[in-house]
Amino acid sequence: MKTVLLIALITIAFTARVQQKNMAKITTDLKKSTYGNALLHLVELHSMAGGPVQELIDAIEELINDLEEELDELEFNFQQRTNEHNSLVIGYEQDIQDAVIDVNNTQDTLDNLLFPRREQLQVRIEQIQENQEANRKNYDEAVLTREQEHEDFEFQVAELNDATAAVDDALALLSSLTNPSLLQIKRFQNSLKNIESKIKSRSKMAPMIKALITLASNQNFSDQGIIGQIVDALNEFRNAIVDSINAQTAAEADAQADHEEYLEQLDAEYAEFQRQINRVNVDLTATNEKIDQLSEFRDQREADRKQYIAELELENNTYAEETDIYTNLKNEFTRELGISEQALSVVQSADFTNIQV
Repeated sequence: MKTVLLIALITIAFTARVQQKNMAKITTDLKKSTYGNALLHLVELHSMAGGPVQELIDAIEELINDLEEELDELEFNFQQRTNEHNSLVIGYEQDIQDAVIDVNNTQDTLDNLLFPRREQLQVRIEQIQENQEANRKNYDEAVLTREQEHEDFEFQVAELNDATAAVDDALALLSSLTNPSLLQIKRFQNSLKNIESKIKSRSKMAPMIKALITLASNQNFSDQGIIGQIVDALNEFRNAIVDSINAQTAAEADAQADHEEYLEQLDAEYAEFQRQINRVNVDLTATNEKIDQLSEFRDQREADRKQYIAELELENNTYAEETDIYTNLKNEFTRELGISEQALSVVQSADFTNIQV
């Protein structure tokens, strides 16, 4: 019986000694932090005041509960923020991808459709303008040619009119030759030469007047029959001149009508070219407007892409900072929770009256 009692006393003493050593270790650990020192002060003050131990236990347990709630709230809020971050990242990455697609598709439309279309329209306008220039060149050449032809006509008619007047003079002179003198014959011969000078050598009437000159040069005009033949020949010659004038006048009128008709055709052709240019210009203006719109849209979407990248980078940086804050807070709360639990174990020990801070 004594042996059993001795063993029990030794066990109690050993347990008390172990508890005392554990308490000393816990106290030492608590003193390592400001928060732990504060709790030890609280325990010491409560011990010195002689307050109920249960109140101190309840206070520390309440503190532990608050820390656990704050830790849970911190975890909940950070999880919410993580979900928000992931959603924002997905959204920004999708926005960036959409912007890249818009930029590439728009540039593809510009390069493969609208730019070639504009170049085709510009080339078409240049071609039509070249046609217009050729049209105006033909117009000016036609006007110049017609003016030259009309001048030639007027000159030829003037020559023929002069020849007609010279024939009339010769007929009048010939009618006065009843008993001609040598001087009168010479004057008539000169009159025929004057007619010849009015008729170009290339004229079809030139051989006729030469024949008359040859005939008159061999006559003394004493034979009225010869004079009558010469008169008939001069009248025939005059009629031929008048017929030539009338024919050339009619030909000039036809040439002028054809010329005016040709000019009208050229004007109509030029007007059609201008209508074509106007139609192409409408298409070109619409194409340029579309190019401007798509270029502006492309530039805006490129700006959007850069903005989304900047916002994504900002969000990642912000989340990284918030993650550091969360980690630090979590570590702090966890540390304070451990310290509080150690403090609770001190308060719940058998004796903490000898605790000194």
